[in-house]
Amino acid sequence: MSTMSDQTVVKKSFGRTVKAYVALTKPRVLELLLVSTVPVMFLAQGGLPNMWLVLATVIGGSLSAGSAAAFNMYLDRDIDAHMHRTENRPLVTGEITPRGALIFSWTLAIVSTVWLWFTTNWLAATLSASAIFFYVVIYTMILKRRTEQNIIWGGIAGCFPVLIGWSAVTGSLDWPAFILFALIFLWTPPHYWPLSMKYKDDYDDVDVPMLGVTRNASQVGLQVILYAWATVACSLLLIPIASMGLVYTVSALVFGGWFIYESHRLYNQAVRGNEARPMRVFHASITYLTLIFVAVAVDPLLPF
Repeated sequence: MSTMSDQTVVKKSFGRTVKAYVALTKPRVLELLLVSTVPVMFLAQGGLPNMWLVLATVIGGSLSAGSAAAFNMYLDRDIDAHMHRTENRPLVTGEITPRGALIFSWTLAIVSTVWLWFTTNWLAATLSASAIFFYVVIYTMILKRRTEQNIIWGGIAGCFPVLIGWSAVTGSLDWPAFILFALIFLWTPPHYWPLSMKYKDDYDDVDVPMLGVTRNASQVGLQVILYAWATVACSLLLIPIASMGLVYTVSALVFGGWFIYESHRLYNQAVRGNEARPMRVFHASITYLTLIFVAVAVDPLLPF
């Protein structure tokens, strides 16, 4: 009887450990990064890309993004313990040791780079390693705790998946990839700053100077508007540069208009002194980016 009980405990313990290591990779962020990788491969191919290549790129990109996220949790474990949003992360709860997290992070980084090198090409692998470096060193170690501009420049790491997807197909880089890189670069602030408004007190308690902490709600709202407009304008540049068709053109205009509307709504609430709903813009930004990249994937498959 005790043997069966011990086996159950071991299974539960193993399951919890696996779940904790998966949590280190920030799966929800991972989903968003992959949304920006696969559609670009369709655009680069001008149609349906090789499905094995897509799978290989997704696997490598997932490992790479997971590595960056795990490094981030390892380095931020001190402040994560004092923030409500992050207090249940595995390094805070003790389900994973710092040493275990660091080994896991390095393993994913090495495996992802080697995998992409041999299954795609050297350029995709190099870009993947660069993305890890940028997120871990430039953003997490240098910018995050020093400047309110942290998410602007640190967000560059999240732009790399479009370059990785494009280079995996073509072995090179071209203007459409750079435009989509710029689109995500401009999209990141109006995506993340509303979150910093929501968790303003958390960031303030740990002395992380997110814009939601250093500026009042109306000032943050204005910055969100400006970047939202810039994001949509950038999305329209892809139409002439990549000869995009009707599906993408309509999507960029309609969904872009909706994203801008939600940004103005947040600003107006803040200016009037009403209770702002920043998470509405946060979730809208995710939906917007997803729909835009779905349009990027679908457009090359259609004759119009």
